[in-house]
Amino acid sequence: MSLYPEARFITSAARAAQFITDQGREAAFAGRSNAGKSSAINAILNRRDFARTSKTPGRTQLINFFALDDVRRLVDLPGYGYARVSKEMRDHWRELLDDYFHARDSLSGLFLVVDSRRGLGDIDWQMLEWAHSLNGPIHVLLTKADKLSRQEAAAALAKGREELGSEVTVQLFSATRKLGLEEARGHLNAMLEARPVT
Repeated sequence: MSLYPEARFITSAARAAQFITDQGREAAFAGRSNAGKSSAINAILNRRDFARTSKTPGRTQLINFFALDDVRRLVDLPGYGYARVSKEMRDHWRELLDDYFHARDSLSGLFLVVDSRRGLGDIDWQMLEWAHSLNGPIHVLLTKADKLSRQEAAAALAKGREELGSEVTVQLFSATRKLGLEEARGHLNAMLEARPVT
């Protein structure tokens, strides 16, 4: 059973003027294309196909707003870093994401989805720079951990914690094996309860 049975899609935004009213609380999910962001969202909410998954990286090209209940939202940010996307589209995404992080008082936390086999890339660090402006918790999901050996997974987790320091929390995660689900859900709930409703 879903933790958020009332969850529903609200709207997509291609520019800041299309963002929904900035009230209540929202947690955003960001990640490099093909890092498993949509699968992570579906697993955490226990809602199959809630966020669209695709074998073609870069399909999430808009900011998608989902209501979890009357005052809490989940926001699916565009996947980034996909080579086949035009430079114009990549520049548009950067501008859109910059507008989002600097415009949303209701943004109370960020999940950064990173493929555990690849680690943090340059654009992930850019995302973290944007996210630090929100003055809320940042939690990194090291996804696809089921594709690593136990030793490799432990090493990936240790490296992530060393690189990110104490201000960012990090965990191993696998949507297919349900690894780390409860930990991730705990962080989502904490983010959505972290700020007063306006």
